[in-house]
Amino acid sequence: MAISVPTIRSPRRMPPRGRLIKYAALTLFAIPWVVLPLWMVLVNAMKPLGEAQALSLKLPEQWAIGDNLSTVVDDGHYFTGLLNSLLVTVPAIAVVLLLGAMAAWAFARTRKRWLRAAYYLTTLSVLLPPAIIPSIYLLRELSLDGTRLGYALVTISARLGLVIFLTTGFVRALPEELEDAAQVDGASPVQTFRHVLLPLLRPILLVGGVILMITVWNDFFFALFLIQGEGSATLPLTLFQFASSTVDTLSWNLVFAHVVLTSLPLVIVYLFVQRRVLSGLTEGAVKG
Repeated sequence: MAISVPTIRSPRRMPPRGRLIKYAALTLFAIPWVVLPLWMVLVNAMKPLGEAQALSLKLPEQWAIGDNLSTVVDDGHYFTGLLNSLLVTVPAIAVVLLLGAMAAWAFARTRKRWLRAAYYLTTLSVLLPPAIIPSIYLLRELSLDGTRLGYALVTISARLGLVIFLTTGFVRALPEELEDAAQVDGASPVQTFRHVLLPLLRPILLVGGVILMITVWNDFFFALFLIQGEGSATLPLTLFQFASSTVDTLSWNLVFAHVVLTSLPLVIVYLFVQRRVLSGLTEGAVKG
C-alpha cells in the first residue's frame, strides 16, 4: 500500500519589483513624518540662537553644538533629571513587568467569573487614564505627595493594565500541560512561575518593557502634577522648566539640544535591545 507524502510548499516570495515598490512607498511615507522632524531637531541643536530662531532645515553656518550642550547640562540640570528619570523608570518597569506577568497568569488560567470581571476592569486602564485629583489626595494622605516614590507608585498603577492586556493572551496560548508537569515533579506555584512561565513570557515581556520605557521616560503629564521641586524633576520636567525660563523668546537651539540629550538614553537602550526583542519574538513564535 503506497503512502502519499504531502508536499510542503515554500511560501511565495514577493517579486523584486514588488519589494522595490513597497520599500519606496514606506520611504516616502517616513520622510515627512519621521526623517524631517528628526533632521530639524538635530540640525537646529547645532546652531546658535540667531540661526535656530528661523527653524530651517539647512545646515548651520556657524556650529554651536558644544556651547548648546554645555549650557543644557549646566543650566538645564540635565544630570539631575537623568538620575531622577532612572530612579523612577527602572524600578517602575521592573515592578510592572513582574506584577503584570503574575496577574496575567492568574487571569489566563482562572474560570471564576469575578476574576474575569477583574481582568476586564484592569484592562480598562489602557483606555481610561487614572484621575489626577484622587491620586494627589491619596498621596497627600500617605505623605508621598511631590516625591519620586509617589510618582513611581502612580506610574505603576497606570501602566499595569497594559502589561496584563499584552501578557494574558500570550499565556492563554501556552499549553497547560507544562504547568501540570511541573506540579507533578513537585514544583510549587512560585517555582512553576519562575522556571516555566517566565522563560516562555520573555518575548512579550521584552516588548512590553520597550513600550513602558518609552511611555514612562517621556511622561510629562503625571510628572507635572505629582513631582515638586527641581531636585526631584525628571528629564521632561527639566526640559519644560528650562524652556519656560526664557523671558523674551524661546531659545530653540537650547530646547532642541535638550531634546537630543533627553532622547539619547532611549536611543542607546534601543541599540542594545532591538536584536533581543526580535530574536525573542521569533523564538516565542517557534515555540508557540
